[in-house]
Amino acid sequence: MGDLGEGLSHYQKQGFCSFHTPGHKGRQEFFNGLDFWGIDLTELPGLDMLHSPRGIIAEAQKRSAEIFGAEETFFLINGGTVGNQAMFLALENRAAKRVVVERSFHRSVMSALVLSGLKPEYVMPTIHPEFNLPLGFDVEQQRIPWQAVAACQVTYPSYYGTGFKLNQLLAERTSLGFDIPILVDQAHGSHYLGPLFPPSALKLGADLVLHSSHKTLSALTQSAMLHVQGHRVSRTRLRQSLELLQSSSPSYLLLASLERAGEDALDFGRWECLQEEVEGLHRKVGQSFRILSQKDVGTYGIHTVDWSKILINTLGLGVLAPRCVEYLREEYGIEPELWDEENILFMLGIGNTPEDIRLLTKGLEGLASSAHSLGSAEVKKRVGNDRLKSSLLPQQVLSPRDAFFATKRQIPLKESLGHIVGETISPYPPGIPVIVMGEQMTGEILGTLLTAREGRWQGWDGFESQTIWIVEV
Repeated sequence: MGDLGEGLSHYQKQGFCSFHTPGHKGRQEFFNGLDFWGIDLTELPGLDMLHSPRGIIAEAQKRSAEIFGAEETFFLINGGTVGNQAMFLALENRAAKRVVVERSFHRSVMSALVLSGLKPEYVMPTIHPEFNLPLGFDVEQQRIPWQAVAACQVTYPSYYGTGFKLNQLLAERTSLGFDIPILVDQAHGSHYLGPLFPPSALKLGADLVLHSSHKTLSALTQSAMLHVQGHRVSRTRLRQSLELLQSSSPSYLLLASLERAGEDALDFGRWECLQEEVEGLHRKVGQSFRILSQKDVGTYGIHTVDWSKILINTLGLGVLAPRCVEYLREEYGIEPELWDEENILFMLGIGNTPEDIRLLTKGLEGLASSAHSLGSAEVKKRVGNDRLKSSLLPQQVLSPRDAFFATKRQIPLKESLGHIVGETISPYPPGIPVIVMGEQMTGEILGTLLTAREGRWQGWDGFESQTIWIVEV
């Protein structure tokens, strides 16, 4: 076995309790009866074709559309990323050349801008002052230039489970008489079915809705769905875009897992017992941690909160979040979804059990009682997510596409002030860009990057050497 195989085997044997993706949490029950080796097949007689389905794939997609409330559903085997890209390529109003994009977009939207050539018109999220994260979006404070754009793309819910007034955005479009499609990245809300969760974007009336079905449902990693309804987006262009972007050798393992994920999503009883345990967690440790909850609805642009995302802030303990994560992993075998300097996100999926949440509750209680002995210096000031927070957007000089294909050179980061940046730099997770290629480097963003510590940065080719790619002018 090679290094990769050994690494996977070693990780599995540690037996961590999963509060991260994928949503099936490694439970065999979701895949009973699937012969993983035997059904790793290609497009053979009787097995249909993903890009022109007429048989079993067509029927599976039709059933998923019924489950999630779409007119038509497309299975994606290149992840949610390809869904965001296809949304933009499918747009027909090319004369507009612009799309409204919420700035807290996932980096896959940036790649969609490069592929489509469309130029973003950004609207800004609301930064929550206690979590220092973009958790809300105030529709009333945003002016959408409906008459000048080909579409409006938003994220609902956020990575952290908060939702804005999407219904109000849809109503504004209708009341003003515009026929502009609204595209929704609902990657982290594929489980929004039934009364336990906020309404889905499809139910509210969005035109295109992306589900990363592997994040909270039982589909295998890299599996997603793209749902469509209404007349505002051409189904033909959408099919053509997906054929252009997706593999011509689709994995039938992924397709079969998507079919099952839809049926599994209807088992609301799995979520009901988890909700009860989460309520208990809030009661037991809510005094020790600042936890995002239903009490935050109505503040800082937050309209809904998904209880299955447990976001805690550790500043009150005087201990940085990475040290807290280290404690939880070592002492309780708890693996969170993500953390920064001050926040930790625990993400539930359909595969979690009440016992998992009881273990998390116990771990957080232990963390609170042991905080004084964890050896971390007192946190005296905000240290977390200034990388996501900027008073002003950088000037957009070139479209992402033009910047991508432009001639570039690499220079020392400290000398980049005023230059047009030639790469998109995002902390990952959550993948929200600090600066997008084609934008001009500002002093504020430069200061953020110069003081950036070790972490998982995407798109920053010269992090270690403290260099950056700029566009030749």
